[in-house]
Amino acid sequence: MRFSWLFEKTSLLRSVFANQLGDGTDSSVKQVAIIGAGAAGSSAAYHLRRYAEEAGIPLNITVFEKTDHIGGRTLTVDVYDDPLNPVELGASIFVEANHILFNATKEFNLTTADPGSDEKGDLAIWDGDYFHYRQDSESWGWWQLTKLFWKYGTAPYYTQKLTDKTVATFLQLYSTPHFPFRSLSQKAYELGLTRITGLTGEQFLAENKIDSKYANDIVQAATRVNYASNLGLIHGLGTMVSMAPNGAMQIPGGNWQIFSKMVEASNARVFLNSSVSSIELKEGTDPDSKAKYVIKTAAPGATADQAELHSVAFDDVVIATPYQFSNITNANDLIERPIDVIPYATLHVTLFATPFRFSTKFFKLEPGSEVPISVLTTLAEGEDGIDGAGHAGFYSATLVKIVTNPKTQNKEYVYKIFSPEVVTPEFLSSLLGVSVPDTFTGPAAAAPVADEEEAAATDEEVVVVEPISWYHPAVFHPYPIKHPRVTFQDPILRDGLYYTSGIESFISTMETNALMGMNVARLIVDDYLPSLSSESVVDEDLDIDIAAPALQVEHEQHVLEEKDDEQQQPDYVVDSNGRYSHETPEEL
Repeated sequence: MRFSWLFEKTSLLRSVFANQLGDGTDSSVKQVAIIGAGAAGSSAAYHLRRYAEEAGIPLNITVFEKTDHIGGRTLTVDVYDDPLNPVELGASIFVEANHILFNATKEFNLTTADPGSDEKGDLAIWDGDYFHYRQDSESWGWWQLTKLFWKYGTAPYYTQKLTDKTVATFLQLYSTPHFPFRSLSQKAYELGLTRITGLTGEQFLAENKIDSKYANDIVQAATRVNYASNLGLIHGLGTMVSMAPNGAMQIPGGNWQIFSKMVEASNARVFLNSSVSSIELKEGTDPDSKAKYVIKTAAPGATADQAELHSVAFDDVVIATPYQFSNITNANDLIERPIDVIPYATLHVTLFATPFRFSTKFFKLEPGSEVPISVLTTLAEGEDGIDGAGHAGFYSATLVKIVTNPKTQNKEYVYKIFSPEVVTPEFLSSLLGVSVPDTFTGPAAAAPVADEEEAAATDEEVVVVEPISWYHPAVFHPYPIKHPRVTFQDPILRDGLYYTSGIESFISTMETNALMGMNVARLIVDDYLPSLSSESVVDEDLDIDIAAPALQVEHEQHVLEEKDDEQQQPDYVVDSNGRYSHETPEEL
């Protein structure tokens, strides 16, 4: 986005709108801060702008994001540092039933594609010793369905019916009379969803007479790859969501683009690498004035005493990030409804490129057997799953992309592993059937092609291979551990203070976070509507600017009353991974 030309028009706009703005402190212009630019924060910004424009409410939106990118946990990395080879670290897919995300792809003209690699092969489910099920990864035709029904009877059919029914119930949250909702717990109860969240997946499936073998083999493999959780620990709603990826799709180049477009369309003022360190509600001296929220921010790595007061006070603040990881401080009485501290999963995501396929020996197959290209895991008989991955040791190992090694110009396979523990060179050596060095990347000498005398005579060299040519590990807290529960964090913490991450212990997806962002946006605008007829009062004793109105010209935001000594804002550009930069496109 290029903003420089807009600021050149500021003086003209001041005169054009002088009658409306007066002295630049028109408190009829609402100020909203959003902390976090992930799925929830981006959606909140986008829907705030939409709802406010529909209602004719003048509104400024300011987004604070502690990282250098829009999209939160939707992250891509470039294989071999090549922007033409991006792969998703997480949040890899969404489905057509995800109405907010799917509709956004249409509105923003984003291309969608089927997930998966171009390589043909089998998808299999393994327990550490045996394969429970195998299918062609590219086919869900009649033959695959026949195999499923032959092995598991009618369980696949009734599981799908149960999933469809559950999803249809959940989708009622998108429309009246259930939308918007001030209490997630109340709505979940009204819709009968607490009956599902109050049971483990194992209990819910058994209650609905789903065959236990199908539950262990197929459904549990889905809950492990989606939520790093076994059926005995995850609640029933999380279980059903794991089984609902029909029509899966992704955005080539990264799903973060959906949220980047949402923020762009919101015309919000964006502060990247800006961590909010504190929130305070500041009362003015005029008893008729409304208290405003003031925020302090700091650059990454800065100490608390280096935080600076933001120059604008806010009517409303949306905390759109898990509060327990935010390091935000506040007065003891600021949050009237305390935020739950809930356990989040620790997930290790390991991406690597290699010329080798999975080893037959690792999966206890006969030499020369066809090895699946992607493996999901489940528990072996008798395992309770308390220790996470169980005997298999990982949740999934999948082929995600075929690339060309820029050094060798040979084809290589990019794999992604989800695991509860860090992946070691020893594990990868076993998985690939080759020696992986302690450094992960780099050459590993194979056996000589001849004995020493013959090698000396023929001047033959030792063959050197690089078992892993590119390696990228990451560790996340991507979602809560979905233990059974019937109450959930509500979105309103107090008047003017909202929270989106309470939905994550209910359902944690890109779509549900976007739903909560949309819900909070609707609540904010609805609460503005009754107050528009009353005249606002400005308290001049507040030492910060409480009204910096935004005027929309060709879908860009103008913040007209900057402090006198504030410099022109820099241009922003977005790189291929969704990171905003002050550099010009030519410099990237």
